[in-house]
Amino acid sequence: MNSRQGCRRTPACIRNRRIAMADLPLNRPPVLEVSNLSLDFQQVRAVWNVSFCAQKQSIFGLVGSDGAGKSSVLRMIAGMIPPSSGTVFLNGLDAAARRRELKHFIGYMPQRFGLYPDLTVEENINFFMDVFGIPRAERKKRREKYLGFSNLLPFADRLAGNLSGGMKQKLGLACVLVHEPGLLILDEPTNGVDPVSRREFWDILQSMKEAGMTLLISTAYLDEGEKCDRLALMHAGVLLEQNAPDVLRGDHPSLEEAIIARLQEADEEIVHDTFAV
Repeated sequence: MNSRQGCRRTPACIRNRRIAMADLPLNRPPVLEVSNLSLDFQQVRAVWNVSFCAQKQSIFGLVGSDGAGKSSVLRMIAGMIPPSSGTVFLNGLDAAARRRELKHFIGYMPQRFGLYPDLTVEENINFFMDVFGIPRAERKKRREKYLGFSNLLPFADRLAGNLSGGMKQKLGLACVLVHEPGLLILDEPTNGVDPVSRREFWDILQSMKEAGMTLLISTAYLDEGEKCDRLALMHAGVLLEQNAPDVLRGDHPSLEEAIIARLQEADEEIVHDTFAV
């Protein structure tokens, strides 16, 4: 193992374990509970001992630079890759042991969502309704609901390959939503999208939250991080801090400056750690 293998004794990991369950209402079990999640790729530890919870009807965000481990965490929670260690519970159920039972509870939109460019907008959403086994009696209502929600109804006959980047992301979101998941997982969904489309996309996410959905999202944009109810900072596979964005900002003039200061502190911790496994 190399020097990124672990951080069992660092202050960051101690804080991570201590605050993972902090500030959660005692009478409201979390929709998502991640405990000590780790992932190894051969001789490299990509994710180490990550723990956090997400409450119903909330937006939990992961921020961090490329390679911080955000996508790996989301893929493990979505069941796309098995963790090397640790557990994921959804609605109190072990996600690994009850994977088939929980399959329809999760909606997962990776960074490169699999739209079919030679199919129209309507054909794409129909295809995903086939995949999720949506009853025929429900299909027209859901098609109109989610294409309307995404402002895509006027473009139902347009080929997906001819959509703008922002419209493609909104179509991808509509396709993920057709089976109406309880937990929506989005991996940097607005990366490379123009500012107007990013704002429209987040308006949709806020509406989904208000409708009762729980959202778990990774982003490289700190202005989006400030829109989350709870935000976690990842660096080198470790979850350094998690709290409400304004608490993470603290006395710093901006969230960006607070994040930079915490990353500089984290590098000092990593340099001086013995990294026992």
